[in-house]
Amino acid sequence: MAFLQIYFQGLGLIIVFMTLLWLVSVLKKNASIVDPFWGLGFVLLAWYYNFQSEGLEERKLIITVLITLWGLRLSIFLGIRNWNKPEDFRYQQFRKDFGEHRYWWVSFFQVFLLQGILLWLISAPILGAQNGANQGLGILDYAAILLWIIGFIFEAGGDYQLNKFKANPNNKGKVLDSGLWKYSRHPNYFGDGLQWVAFAILSIANACYLPLLSALLMNYLLLKISGVSLLEKTLSKTKPQYAEYVNKTSAYLPWFPKK
Repeated sequence: MAFLQIYFQGLGLIIVFMTLLWLVSVLKKNASIVDPFWGLGFVLLAWYYNFQSEGLEERKLIITVLITLWGLRLSIFLGIRNWNKPEDFRYQQFRKDFGEHRYWWVSFFQVFLLQGILLWLISAPILGAQNGANQGLGILDYAAILLWIIGFIFEAGGDYQLNKFKANPNNKGKVLDSGLWKYSRHPNYFGDGLQWVAFAILSIANACYLPLLSALLMNYLLLKISGVSLLEKTLSKTKPQYAEYVNKTSAYLPWFPKK
């Protein structure tokens, strides 16, 4: 099948997925259940694209496995972190702004449909690497795998170090500035973004270039919308030491700290 035909079928699949998830959120009165399912949505699309595409089987297997590892780790991590916790403060504020009597349906468009469309747009490299050109494996594929491994280490390692730091009550109010966090204020977000660059390179290796825009979109979201920018506003207000940390540590791309 043609790229666009499979791609838009993926959109229909994600809308169904997000609608079912929204119905569960209405019953639970908790819109933040969408967060752990972000990664799982990509896993669903990766396998759907895999079954529908007619590209090189080796590359199809590579990107499907990498997406599955990335998405399942992220979903399990967020699921454990949010288990038995109240609704995220962002969604609680939205409920106040729109009113409880309206937010149950507003949340479908504002949270679930919006995230579903973003998820679908970003998924383009997953399809681009699997469908069409059937180019043999080459240097770009192996470079993409290496970048993915580095990104996975930064994302999973950063999350692990931060969880371990927060678990120690003696660290309350302190700033983590060791390990991967010595070189980037957000190594987990950087690792996430780097893995999407790797997925885009796998698409380029299959002579499909437009999905590169999806990697740029994911990194823009991590930097300006849902990741670095949003978190730093909160941390700057709640942790007095954070200003010093900002002055000496790179925000996103890992680099040696300033003296």
